[in-house]
Formats: sequence, structure tokens, C-alpha cells
Amino acid sequence: MRDWPSAPGDNADVIVLLAGLGGNAHAFDSLAPALARRHRVLAITRRGYGASGKPLPAGDASDSTYAPSTLVADLLAVLDALRIDRVILAGHSVAGNELTLFAGSHPRRVRGLVYLDTSWDYLATGGYEESPPSPLDEPLPGQADLASMAASIAFAKRINKRWWPALEANWRASLEVLPGGAVRPTTPPAIARAMDMAAHNFSPDYRRVRAPALVVTVDPGNVRNLMPWLTPQSDPAVLAQALAFLEVFRPLRLADGERLVAALPGSKHLVIRDGFHSDFFIEYERTVVDAIEAMRWEK
Repeated sequence: MRDWPSAPGDNADVIVLLAGLGGNAHAFDSLAPALARRHRVLAITRRGYGASGKPLPAGDASDSTYAPSTLVADLLAVLDALRIDRVILAGHSVAGNELTLFAGSHPRRVRGLVYLDTSWDYLATGGYEESPPSPLDEPLPGQADLASMAASIAFAKRINKRWWPALEANWRASLEVLPGGAVRPTTPPAIARAMDMAAHNFSPDYRRVRAPALVVTVDPGNVRNLMPWLTPQSDPAVLAQALAFLEVFRPLRLADGERLVAALPGSKHLVIRDGFHSDFFIEYERTVVDAIEAMRWEK
């Protein structure tokens, strides 16, 4: 967990930030200080990632080690331990599951919600599936890319739109350095898979949410913003396939954002154009902060 106090003497609200799949608290090393000008800001690394605990899943169909309900119980335990009563809860990508479930289960603890490019229902839009490899997939690091921290960072720079200090901090916190200097993910594959499955096989119930919400949807606009690992030098056939995918994806993504807004009566909708899902809240930080500050949260 990372904690940014508000300005001295400012009794502002507490904002809690939850990263997306695979991310940790350092993902918000840029956004959090910007919000801390008027709020106390906490960024929490969920179990399974970074420096948080990593219990191994049982692996059977009934296992709930990484279910959204378990993650929500973890969040409640953290807030109780810190004696924090009510929060504005913001989550990126699959963290939207935790926002919805926490707000519905503990409505008196939530003053507002900020959905940072999340989906209306991951299960309804396909759920978890192990698809065959595609040339459009984000590349995985090879042995040479994991030979050192420097090599792994060079790899990460190649697959991201831009490289920010917060992305590097998040990347470093997701790896451990082995004897000899090679690196490997701190999250074991079994945990990564269990988290992925649980997140994408969950259907949120928005009917119990009462807090006001800000919904942020990212429209990539072009292939570079959707799949930055592809470059003008990539295989022309792959680029053509990516463009065709983009033309289908864009209207579906915007429609999905509208479905989320419709599921949360009274919510506000911010569409960010020409953004990359993984770093839009860094690239368009001022826009995101201004939208959060403009909200009228519950007293």
C-alpha cells in the first residue's frame, strides 16, 4: 500500500485507488500525487501482486482465493485497520468488479466511485477464455528479456505507448531479482491465472450501488493506441488485421461504456479520445483529475 497525505490542515476526503489486472499500487505514482493536492490518497496492491501476500489457489471450481468477494473483504480489512470510514473508490480495468461489489455490499463506506476504463460486465462480454495465440497479442518477454532488470525494462518500453516513471515503478515492483541478476514475475503463474479467471467470470450487480459514479471510457482512436507493440515496420498483414479489429472494437468499447453508465443512474461519463488503456490516466492526468474534482460526492 502507498499513502499520500493531503495538504497540511486539509481534512479532505480519502480516495482509494485500485490497479488493473497485474498492476500494483505504483501504477498510480503519478495520478495519486496529483489527487493528493486536495485529498488523502491510498493506492492498494491487491493480494497476489507486488509486495502483497500470495496464497496459492486450490485450483478447484469452488476455490475463492482470488474471487472478487475475497478481494473486497481484503479491502474492507485494510480500511478498518486504518480506521478509515468512508472513501471515494477508484479502480482501473478489472478493478471495476471490486468497486461495484464493495459499494453494493458496504454502501455506508462509499462516498463515490470512479471507473477507470472498466467494462460493464466481463462475463457477459466473453468471460475468461484461453484463446489460441494471435499475431495481435501483446508479446510476452522471452528469456533474453528477463536476463536483467534493464533488459526487462527495455522490453516493457517496446510494448507500451510511452514510458512513464510510474509505469517503471509498477514494472519493477512486479519483478524479483534472482541470484545472478535475472528477473522473474513476483506473481506465480497459477495465481495470475486464478486472478484472471475470477475477474473475467464475475458478473457485477449494479442494482445495489447507491453512490454517485464517474465512468471514464477510453477510445483508442488508432492502432498505435490499441496495440502499441505494433509499429509501422510490423508485418503489413498483421497491421491490416489490427486495423480491421480496431474498426470493430471502437464502437463496441464505446457502447460498453454507455451500458456501464446506464447501469449506474445519475453517473457522469467522460470519454477520453486517443488514449491507451494502460496509461491514459497518466497521459491525460489533468483531464482525469479535473473530472474527479468536479464530481459531487455524497456527504
